[in-house]
Amino acid sequence: MQSTDLGNKESGKIWHRKPSPATRDGIIVNIIHNTSDYHPKVLRFLNVAFDGTGDCLIAGDHQGNIYVFDLYGNRFNLVQRTAQACTALAFNLRRKSEFLVALADYSIKCFDTVTKELVSWMRGHESSVFSISVHASGKYAITTSSDTAQLWDLDTFQRKRKLNIRQSVGIQKVFFLPLSNTILSCFKDNSIFAWECDTLFCKYQLPAPPESSSILYKVFAVTRDGRILAAGGKSNHLHLWCLEARQLFRIIQMPTKVRAIRHLEFLPDSFDAGSNQVLGVLSQDGIMRFINIQTCKLLFEIGSLNEGISSSAISPHGRYIASIMEDGSLNIYSVQALTQEINKPPPPLVKVIEDLPKNKLSSSDLKRKVTSGRVQQPAKSRESKIQTRILKQDLTGDFESKKNELPDGLNKKRLQILLKGYGEYPTKYRMFIWRSLLQLPENHTAFSTLIDKGTHVAFLNLQKKYPIKSRKLLRVLQRTLSALAHWSVIFSDTPYLPLLAFPFVKLFQNNQLICFEVIATLIINWCQHWFEYFPNPPINILSMIENVLAFHDTELLQHFIDHDITSQLYAWPLLETVFSEVLTREEWLKLFDNIFSNHPSFLLMTVVAYNMCSRVPLLNCNLKDDFEFFFHHRNNLDINVVIRQVYHLMETTPTDIHPDSMLNVFVALTKGQYPVFNQYPKFIVDYQTQERERIRNDELDYLRERQTVEDMQAKVDQQRVEDEAWYQKQELLRKAEETRREMLLQEEEKMIQQRQRLAAVKRELKVKEMHLQDAARRRFLKLQQDQQEMELRRLDDEIGRKVYMRDREIAATARELEMRQLELESQKRLYEKNLTENQEAVAKEMRADADAYRQKVDLEEHMFHKLIEAGETQSQKTQKVIKENLAKAEQACLNTDWQIQSLHKQKCDDLQRNKCYQEVAKLLRENRRKEIEIINAMVEEEAKKWKEAEGKEFCLRSAKKASALSDASRKWFLKQEINAAVEHAENPCHKEPRFQNEQEDSSCLPRTSQLNDSSEMDPSTQISLNRRAVEWDTTGQNLIKKVRNLRQRLAAQARHRCQTAHLLAA
Repeated sequence: MQSTDLGNKESGKIWHRKPSPATRDGIIVNIIHNTSDYHPKVLRFLNVAFDGTGDCLIAGDHQGNIYVFDLYGNRFNLVQRTAQACTALAFNLRRKSEFLVALADYSIKCFDTVTKELVSWMRGHESSVFSISVHASGKYAITTSSDTAQLWDLDTFQRKRKLNIRQSVGIQKVFFLPLSNTILSCFKDNSIFAWECDTLFCKYQLPAPPESSSILYKVFAVTRDGRILAAGGKSNHLHLWCLEARQLFRIIQMPTKVRAIRHLEFLPDSFDAGSNQVLGVLSQDGIMRFINIQTCKLLFEIGSLNEGISSSAISPHGRYIASIMEDGSLNIYSVQALTQEINKPPPPLVKVIEDLPKNKLSSSDLKRKVTSGRVQQPAKSRESKIQTRILKQDLTGDFESKKNELPDGLNKKRLQILLKGYGEYPTKYRMFIWRSLLQLPENHTAFSTLIDKGTHVAFLNLQKKYPIKSRKLLRVLQRTLSALAHWSVIFSDTPYLPLLAFPFVKLFQNNQLICFEVIATLIINWCQHWFEYFPNPPINILSMIENVLAFHDTELLQHFIDHDITSQLYAWPLLETVFSEVLTREEWLKLFDNIFSNHPSFLLMTVVAYNMCSRVPLLNCNLKDDFEFFFHHRNNLDINVVIRQVYHLMETTPTDIHPDSMLNVFVALTKGQYPVFNQYPKFIVDYQTQERERIRNDELDYLRERQTVEDMQAKVDQQRVEDEAWYQKQELLRKAEETRREMLLQEEEKMIQQRQRLAAVKRELKVKEMHLQDAARRRFLKLQQDQQEMELRRLDDEIGRKVYMRDREIAATARELEMRQLELESQKRLYEKNLTENQEAVAKEMRADADAYRQKVDLEEHMFHKLIEAGETQSQKTQKVIKENLAKAEQACLNTDWQIQSLHKQKCDDLQRNKCYQEVAKLLRENRRKEIEIINAMVEEEAKKWKEAEGKEFCLRSAKKASALSDASRKWFLKQEINAAVEHAENPCHKEPRFQNEQEDSSCLPRTSQLNDSSEMDPSTQISLNRRAVEWDTTGQNLIKKVRNLRQRLAAQARHRCQTAHLLAA
């Protein structure tokens, strides 16, 4: 078993040497996917699906990597990275390079394996999609989740229908029946419905299974012909339903080891016509067992307890099984290797006693009597023992030669004997026997090369000449004929080749390789010398048939001659259709069992035998049309009689006219490459090819010219139509214009009449209007005169009232100005008093500071003089002591030295202490300087704050003044002026404490006299009340500004004096 690790490769070979799967396990290759990152890990495969051909499969792992494995080309490719796990796959779409993948985010995406691009993105499910079923045509797809199933159109990728159910029921699976237009829906309550795909009409419902063997269905499988449904679940029982009869016809009990069934799938066979007999059953133990549903026998199994299988998929042609193992790897099995023991041909019914070597037995030892029941044996010798076997049949004939030996252990002579005994081969083994008789090489590579060349030009329009209903059958026929034409040029010009190949194509439509090789072998051996007179029918072959017919049935041949019927009418139609038109399927298969088992001349003898067995109806025919109809339609003829007649003709025909003397013996196709077929007049074929090419080119030129002419004709027709339409339009326009003119004339006449009537009415209205206007004017003049008189009286009253009110306002304003003048005088005297008191307080403080300073200076001088006196006194005492103790100093020299040292030390201490005192004094001076700066900053900040407060008060007062001035009402204006005067009188009182706290300089006192000059104003010069109010406001503001400047100067002088005092103290 080979093992392949995908690693981080995006493409490569699946296997590196030709696989040879063992019969025991049948594994072709084991595929694993390990990452080579820093932390290596195994990526587990989750789903796998085959394409329509069965030679390619697609697999996805749990990280969203999707690989395509080409088992025929031995290549794998990474086609997509979805970055999330896939839950279902489908690879059998109509566009072969596209596939569907259901992802973990509940969406379905369609990708292209060639371009590796996203084709479409389908959403709509609300839970994980676990099944994707594609219609046989590839146009529709059904996606199934636990709560819904949705039908999609794969041409537009739009959702067509949605199946909604109750949550209590649940969906098990919804899928298309193979090769059918029916949808099968299976639910968790074991109900199964069949629906029509186009109309979604419910066709039928399967009845409930019997209660004795009722199980909950979990998994389902359908045969390729759609007739049998297999269902299983958590039980070891399998239910087989016949969908045609709509009833349960069989219950199969699996071995006791099987407790639950996880997956079901039928194994297709090329020769069972879709009625699959082998069913794969995957159970809970990871082993997939394949059983025959008819015989209920276990055929083979894959997987084991140690290497269990989690899911499997089988290719459509039944050659491969792809299984995802429980460890996440992917195993690919060969069905041929697994079924090698099963597909062995049955033991021959005929047993032949062979001779022993001459050196062991003499001729006398072989003599024995053989009876129906007993066999008499010769005397046994001591040297050897000879076993005997009781035979059921008495046999005659010669010993077989090596040329009769066939592949797969078959013997041609024995098969011929069996065929003569039963008349045909067993249906089950017929195709196997044919392949052995024809010794087909199965050259896959050579056949793929022919197929890859595409459809031959000669068969592009095959459906027009042969309208076959089945598109698949037509496609297979077209491919097979194209492969034959690519193999040999003559087959592209052979008109009867489709008739010759069609029965074999219909028989082998699921295996195109076998179909091609069977037809090629038939042409090489049974169609010898057919193409020597090409393109005419094979006259030499027809002459052989005529000679044999003349020998065996002269009357019939003479009848043909009398009615001018040649061999091209009674023999060639049978040959070119290989009897497919005149025989049924069963009769045709029986006939070719005999043809393939005998010499190539058997086919020609069959033509003669068919005519001889039909001599009675043929002798009754007199018209040529009757003969043509006879050889192109089925007739009431027993094929067994014809076959016996053929064998009789083969034995009784003389050698000189026997076809086997002119035809070669059977020659099989060569292995690896197909032989060159050139048994035809090459010059004729080449000439025909050239002529056909010339005719094709002429036809293309003709078609182009005809297309050009048609285009020109279409343009001319279009132009003519446009011209006719234009002329018709112009005619309609002319008629419409004439009609419109007549209508306009009529309308104009009506308008003239209406205008005349309207003019008369207008004149009458004008006259009435003039009379009314004259009356209204007179009435208006009178009313206006009355109003003017009333207005004059009102104005006189208003003037008298205004004069009276103005006099009162002037008197009130004069009184108010006098009161304001008195208030300003009193405020002026109050300010002067406050300034005088502040100046006296400042002078008093300055005198007190000066007295304190003089006292401090006197105290310091007294202390300094006292210190000097104390020093002089201490000096005198010291001198006295020194003079008194001078005598003693000499005696105490040692003590003096110590004292000197002590005094030196004290001196150093004093110097150090003095230095410290100086540093402390310096620090104190620095601290005093910084304190002064802080005090100055605080004073400046205080001044700024006061200035800002005054500015805000001024703004507030200005706003109030503006509000008072905007009042238009006189009464309210006077009231506002009174309130403003009261507020103006109250504001200075609130500021008195602040003025008292400020220090003022006495040098600024003369400046207060300026207040009288600036505040005195003549009231007689005022013109109006508004102007006077504005002037009073301006005067008040100037006064406040001057007071503010005076305070600032006084504060500055006070700060200057404080600094001078501190410096003197320092």
